[in-house]
Amino acid sequence: MIMATLAILLPDLGPGGAERMRLQMAAIWLRRGFAVEFVLLRRAGELIQELPEGASLVDLGAPRIRSAFVPLTRYLRGRRPQALLAAMWPLTVLAPLAARAVRFRGRVAISEHSPLSLAYAGRGRVHRAVLRGSTRFAYPWADARIGVSAGVADGLAALSGLPRSDFRVVHNPAAGMRAPTGLLQRPRVLGEPGRVVLTVGTLKKVKRHDLLLRAFARLAEPDLTLCILGEGEERPRLEALVRDLRLHGRVSMPGYVADPSAWYAHADLFVLASDYEGFGNVIVEAMEYGVPIVSTDCPAGPSEILEGGKYGTLTPVGDPEALAAAMQAALRGTHDRSALKARARDFSVEKIADEYLDLLLPDWRAGRPA
Repeated sequence: MIMATLAILLPDLGPGGAERMRLQMAAIWLRRGFAVEFVLLRRAGELIQELPEGASLVDLGAPRIRSAFVPLTRYLRGRRPQALLAAMWPLTVLAPLAARAVRFRGRVAISEHSPLSLAYAGRGRVHRAVLRGSTRFAYPWADARIGVSAGVADGLAALSGLPRSDFRVVHNPAAGMRAPTGLLQRPRVLGEPGRVVLTVGTLKKVKRHDLLLRAFARLAEPDLTLCILGEGEERPRLEALVRDLRLHGRVSMPGYVADPSAWYAHADLFVLASDYEGFGNVIVEAMEYGVPIVSTDCPAGPSEILEGGKYGTLTPVGDPEALAAAMQAALRGTHDRSALKARARDFSVEKIADEYLDLLLPDWRAGRPA
């Protein structure tokens, strides 16, 4: 028996963290007895092939955000799901306005995954005005407003002018998405056995892989390989920097890897060097394998995940010397890997999926079997 239909609004199903986490939560909601519909602006993205069995896909046929309003209202009027979950501005503006336009009777939840003021800081005054104005106008029409970290929620409240109490913090479900299973062979691109420093993330400026490379070049550690998993526009610049720093043979950049489990399993240290993060899923993924963590103390998630340094080392943003020192200390230190794994379980998929259900369908637990 289908308890209710949950609609998930996304631009597409490209290989991003927000998209992947929704696929994982959808699988749990389906097991709970809900119907799940992925409502995409356009049917595209590598993760379509990972759509959970039983989930359906709706293509709005909207190549741009501004052309999605009418198709979304038609969907809401025709399909009438019991709840709509939208992720990432400007979809978080579009969803409550479309629902309001058709007098949608279901609940609308919006979820932001990055500190918007920082993410769009370089777009200029006009864009900042649009960002501020749109959130102030549309956010009040949502039934639930979610930030994936306290820092994100704080920023959303300041941006929109709404009280901080109007925002709920629901962390990303990063544990259990790639749960350790059995013995994973060492990836061949890592070559002969030796220690591995790992980072995982799109090759874009905010991730500061250039900072990580400069820090890595300072390490006086033999038989050490830096592995950067990810793909993006920064690849040519990063490859040039590898040459300039004379790191040939010490850095591996194999590109995007759909399942990095084997890399986590064979990593000796995980490093995040970002200027900012909404949350930092990859930190939790590494902790799930008991991998020690060094991260920049960037807004807004890493410090929350690591509890201010209890579960890893935090360094100032943009400081390669401090990052290098922390990496070297971590490589030479001892770590309670069982504690790291236990902390990762605080961000389990099932736990977070249920927290989302509490906001989407507040009475859902009353309908569960005893």
